[in-house]
Amino acid sequence: MSERIAFILTFFAAIGAGLMAGLFFTFSTFAMQALGRIPADAGIRAMQEINVTIQNPLFFVVFFGTPLLGLVLGVLAVAGWNGASSAFMLAGAVLYVVGTFLVTVVFNVPMNDTLASLDPASGAGADYWRQYLARWTAWNHVRTATSLAALACFIAALSIKT
Repeated sequence: MSERIAFILTFFAAIGAGLMAGLFFTFSTFAMQALGRIPADAGIRAMQEINVTIQNPLFFVVFFGTPLLGLVLGVLAVAGWNGASSAFMLAGAVLYVVGTFLVTVVFNVPMNDTLASLDPASGAGADYWRQYLARWTAWNHVRTATSLAALACFIAALSIKT
């Protein structure tokens, strides 16, 4: 694969990682705190709606496209190793695929699925909501940090190539 194609793929991976970092940053810095400040039933309903609404084609392109680009870039980095640029490309790919995408699939999505099945007005819902806020947000901090780190690595890989 040509250097130009690798550059383009890395550029779009950086954009995807940046978009996701911004989304996760929003939830980590204020959205979850705001949801935690309102009554549990209202917070649960709001998060249930967020989790339904976010499932749209534009989000899916970024959410699934970025780790796909990361996998391709990881293979390209190893196959065509050329020093620091490849190292940053591989680091960005691993950070994003493992620390952002897999964390989402393994931790945040199952918690969202459990939340979706709960009656917001129930005692079980309120009990789950308290632990959900803490655990979901902690894993979201991981996603925020790793997507930002992946973004930085992709930018570093691009800057070395130019």
